[in-house]
Amino acid sequence: MIYRTSDFDYDLPPGQIAQHPLPDRDASRLLVLERATGAIRHLHFRDLLELIPPNDLLVINASRVIPARLHGKRQGGQDAEFLVVRALADGTWLAMAHPGGKLKPGRRVTFGDDSAVEIVEVLGGGLRRVRFVGALDARATLAKYGEVPLPPYIKRAPTKADQERYQTVYATHEGSVAAPTAGLHFTTELLARIHERGISVTALTLHVGPGTFKPVETDALGDHTMHPEAYEIAEGAAGRINFKKAGQHTVWAVGTTVVRALESAADATGQVRPGTAETTLFIHPPYEFKVVGRLITNFHLPRSTLLMLVCAFGGYERVMAAYREAVKAGYRFYSYGDAMAIL
Repeated sequence: MIYRTSDFDYDLPPGQIAQHPLPDRDASRLLVLERATGAIRHLHFRDLLELIPPNDLLVINASRVIPARLHGKRQGGQDAEFLVVRALADGTWLAMAHPGGKLKPGRRVTFGDDSAVEIVEVLGGGLRRVRFVGALDARATLAKYGEVPLPPYIKRAPTKADQERYQTVYATHEGSVAAPTAGLHFTTELLARIHERGISVTALTLHVGPGTFKPVETDALGDHTMHPEAYEIAEGAAGRINFKKAGQHTVWAVGTTVVRALESAADATGQVRPGTAETTLFIHPPYEFKVVGRLITNFHLPRSTLLMLVCAFGGYERVMAAYREAVKAGYRFYSYGDAMAIL
């Protein structure tokens, strides 16, 4: 079957879009979907231990969210906003800017007496190349003036609590503008119990870009262009993944970011190659997975590439039925919402 973007719509009451995280990370609900039968179970995230056999391998994304949102003033005193995406090789930075029509090359936006950016180039897809020209460099500017880049469907200003809560407990390598949200449910205690059970855990890094929230605007999936995202898989992590697969143990991906990194790094035989690269891989049905055998993920936006990836993994009809069940059962959706495990 040829799927269209419109096939990935579903109805969600606005009240089920989680605006705040739960007090306890692992208290989130967990919808378990069996791919083979379509059977659904309702658990809590801390019950994950019941699902993962000893000697299986859990792969997590250790990327850390940067305080990427900056509010500044244009030369006429009007407001401007930037979402700083990543550094480029020439010392400039990639950023998304608002209002786009007013921020042309040569114009400046200030964030205080000690920091400003100059627009260098307007790129496609809402992106701009900018140069930090104040006394503070980019990283110092973000540290002093940056905000937690909560996604646009969270209709409130970020708080101090979000600085910790919109990070996984294992976030290490700075570079994401959005959290790898499936990992937000893990606690240090749950990870310790996972280790005690004999389940292996290894990490990679994929820095989440702004494209993660971008809906697919073309009805033909093949016409959609993915923003590139940088990832790194260390030699030890690749070796562990390949060793587990060779021993007939299952690789569990914690989040769609891990899926994209692993599937991008795999060769034709399913061996994961270590190294640093960028991925523009767009996974949608039909797709044959080479590495990942189980998926832990959150509930995603309609028409998003993330929902399409999940449908490719779990089966379109089964996943969309699970989403309808989650809506009916009152699950909380999106970044601060509940989770699902696809077995």
